[in-house]
Amino acid sequence: MSEIRDRYGLGLTTGSVVAAEHYVEGLDLLLEQGYGPELQFQKAVDADEGFALAHAGLSLMQMFQGKAAQAKDTIKHAGSLALRATRRERQGVEAISLFIDGQGPKSLALIQEHLAEFPRDALMLRVANRLYVIGCSGAGVANYPNELYAMLRGVEQDYGDDWAFLGLYAFAHHEMGYLDESLRLAERSLATRPTSAHASHSVAHVFFETGDHVGGGDFLGDWLSGYDRRAPFHVHLSWHQALFELAQGRYAAAVSLYENDIRPSVLQRSAASLADSTSLMWRLRVYGDDNPPYSVDEIRDQASPAAETAGPAFRDAHAALAFAASEDESLFQLLADRLLESADNGDSLAKEITLPLVKGIGAFAGGDYDEAVRLIEPVFPQLTRIGGSHAQREVFEDTLLEAYLRSEQYDKAEKMLRARLKKRTSVRDSFWLSRVQAGSDSSGAAEDSPADVKQRWQNADPDSPEMAALNRLVEVG
Repeated sequence: MSEIRDRYGLGLTTGSVVAAEHYVEGLDLLLEQGYGPELQFQKAVDADEGFALAHAGLSLMQMFQGKAAQAKDTIKHAGSLALRATRRERQGVEAISLFIDGQGPKSLALIQEHLAEFPRDALMLRVANRLYVIGCSGAGVANYPNELYAMLRGVEQDYGDDWAFLGLYAFAHHEMGYLDESLRLAERSLATRPTSAHASHSVAHVFFETGDHVGGGDFLGDWLSGYDRRAPFHVHLSWHQALFELAQGRYAAAVSLYENDIRPSVLQRSAASLADSTSLMWRLRVYGDDNPPYSVDEIRDQASPAAETAGPAFRDAHAALAFAASEDESLFQLLADRLLESADNGDSLAKEITLPLVKGIGAFAGGDYDEAVRLIEPVFPQLTRIGGSHAQREVFEDTLLEAYLRSEQYDKAEKMLRARLKKRTSVRDSFWLSRVQAGSDSSGAAEDSPADVKQRWQNADPDSPEMAALNRLVEVG
């Protein structure tokens, strides 16, 4: 049975060539964020019910889809089958079991030990990536994204031009700010596997981080046209496309993407897409000074499990946005009380990051912008601890920035804006800088005058709240 190997040359404990082929295809679909890895893992199980690693892959997908109870049953069965498997497979099943059981730090530690011996175990790289990025590692990862980058760099020589590794590595690069190399890696991945959503995702991030929202929208819009809408990552990439539209001031296009591709009821999306639906909604609220032109109750319901059920800080922070926007004081208070209890019981992430961030969001929604600044400002330098990409965490950065503006703390707003504009072009940041100059009555030169900003935002929706505010600045100027 050990003669059957996967695409990375690792032995598979199955006597069925058919089961192995389905497993390999399922793993590739998982690595590229394509549609149907769970279907391939199930076919592998059907071909060989005793194939432990196929059960483990299936459990992982169930967990990603928000089916935690089902995932726990499946990985428990995989564990019993793994007793007859190789040590590598047993360790892989154990790492996935720890992840599904909510023991992120132990899972990550085991994976790091595992990769030292089996560096070409791409499934373990994928699980580790999830732990780092979504912040499922219990106490958070204070040194993220450095640790993710270091882990992948440590196995780089073992993968060569493997498209799946290049896609993962590209992500780690843009989170470190190595944008040119990230783009190069992602393009190498796509040259071999054009269907890789993971690589296309990194290309989108590079466009976002460099401020090329038109180029990003053109690239991603074209790529999405051939991407299966049933794939779980379709929601997240549609969210990226909505950010490109919103950066150009195209509110209607962003709302249309929400309605058709992001909202929780689309294709019966699970709670896994909470960050996408919630953060787009909150951005529309912050930029337009009101809730978006659709009901936020559906998003509140999507976030409701976070009120009383422990979970990653990344999820809790986004749930707070949903509860605050929907003005559901009961759910918001339940979330805050749960985090306070965790903080009192020694949870440093809850005490230092999640609880003050959540309370700051509540203060912002309630119009107490001074209090929002007081609470969120100390958290800002440590935001990476909640996980997520920089593009995802920027919603909290924008909340702090808008709180600076509304509380008339213009010096702090200007410092933040100028730091952002050094890294990338941004019409919205230039608009906000004009607001700083107008509000502080400063004689210093703005990055652009309001009239210049309006010219650069010429394709923006003319009737959006943001354009109305910009037009008022132009008239005053």
